[in-house]
Amino acid sequence: MVEYKILADTVVIMHAAYVGFVVLGFAAILIGVVRHWNWIRNPWFRAAHLASIGVVALMAIADIACPLTTLENYLRQKAGEARYPADFIGYWAHQLIFFQGPPWVFTVCYVVFALVVIAVFVLAPPHRPWKSTDS
Repeated sequence: MVEYKILADTVVIMHAAYVGFVVLGFAAILIGVVRHWNWIRNPWFRAAHLASIGVVALMAIADIACPLTTLENYLRQKAGEARYPADFIGYWAHQLIFFQGPPWVFTVCYVVFALVVIAVFVLAPPHRPWKSTDS
C-alpha cells in the first residue's frame, strides 16, 4: 500500500509541475517579450506551452475529468487513503493547484487563459524553425 501512496504523491507533484509550466511559462513569455529574451520565441517551447493549456481548456469544455486527478484518486484508493492526502508534500501540492468552485468557473478560466495564450502566441510569435537566426 505504501507504493500506491508514493505513486499518488508523485502524480500530485507531476500535476503541480504541469500547472507550473503553464502558469510560470506564460509569465516567462510575457516578461521575455518585454525584455527581448530570445529563448521565449523557441518554437518547441511555445508549441508545448500552447498545447498544454489547449488540452486543459478542451477537456474542460468537453467536461472530461483530468487524467492526472483520476489517476491520483485511483492510487489513493488503492493505498487506502482519502482523496486528499494529509502528508506535507501531498497536502501543499493540493493546496497550490486545487481550490473549490463551481465547474463552470474553472471552464471559463481555462478557456479565457487559453485565449490569452493564443493572443500572445500571435502577437509575439515564436521563431519559425526553418528561419535562420544568424542574420
